[in-house]
Amino acid sequence: MGFPIERPRRLRASAPIRRLVAETRLASAELILPLFYREGLTEPAAIKSMPGVVQHTRESLRRAVADAAAVGVGGVMLFAVPAVRDADGSGATDPDGALNVAIRDVVAEVGDSTVVMADLCLDEFTDHGHCGVLAPDGSVDNDATLLRYREMGIAQAAAGAHLVGTSGMMDGQVAAVRSALDDAGRSDVGIVAYAAKYSSAFYGPFREAVDSALVGDRRTYQQDPANGREALRELRLDVAEGADMVIVKPAGSYLDVVRAAAETVDVPVWAYQVSGEYAMLEAAAAQGWIDRDRAILESLLGIRRAGAGAVLTYWATEVAGWLKAGR
Repeated sequence: MGFPIERPRRLRASAPIRRLVAETRLASAELILPLFYREGLTEPAAIKSMPGVVQHTRESLRRAVADAAAVGVGGVMLFAVPAVRDADGSGATDPDGALNVAIRDVVAEVGDSTVVMADLCLDEFTDHGHCGVLAPDGSVDNDATLLRYREMGIAQAAAGAHLVGTSGMMDGQVAAVRSALDDAGRSDVGIVAYAAKYSSAFYGPFREAVDSALVGDRRTYQQDPANGREALRELRLDVAEGADMVIVKPAGSYLDVVRAAAETVDVPVWAYQVSGEYAMLEAAAAQGWIDRDRAILESLLGIRRAGAGAVLTYWATEVAGWLKAGR
């Protein structure tokens, strides 16, 4: 009667079987929570374009990190919004600047129970919103910026960061920060390099989250969304310069790059599920157009299946809670 010989459906017949043969799994330790601290706040401030995400006070930041650690989240990535900005982003290297204060607070709260990472970039601290120091013609001066990154890396290490996240996409940034840390006797501090960070429309809500002062765009230093092979060049360079991990950002529209990265380099490859990805899914769920929880899990599984060893996601604590409860 021509019945099929192979019956793959047998491996999908029940939840226990599907669970037994699942090729990709989520674990709390593979989730990293990005967090925003805003200097001077007395109460957490909602980020309208990212429902459920806030700019934290010092107190609420500590609580958020403790909650994340309690459910096994693998790490946190800290961003800060300073009260005062200037052309050189001087607050980034001030020991009492917003981000360095946040690092100290978080390390004091959770110690080594989760990995404390800090964004190493000037955009949150400059009054022009670019990721580096500007040349007289208004362009970003790559090598002058590297000097500031060196200082920033040392400041973050002194504050207690376990990893520093070089996210400015300057040429030579990993080598500059690695040599600065080593020269300062901080070879223990690792570097997670945003090696393939694209100039993406999906960063829109993040600009609200950090109260971005940017005028113009970052296309002269962030990756062109049209290019994939170029990203692999960036990845190889960062690893050669001493990166301990590399990040592809955004995640959802660049799963091909995540896969290629995982096949190309021999350090951990992570992916950042960015603010726009979060906002779109939350907005669709709020309209009742998709099943929110299933869509969150599916999006994370897709990133992991593509080859990401860990995912930076604003749902990290929530999803880790689900996993801990056996969902």
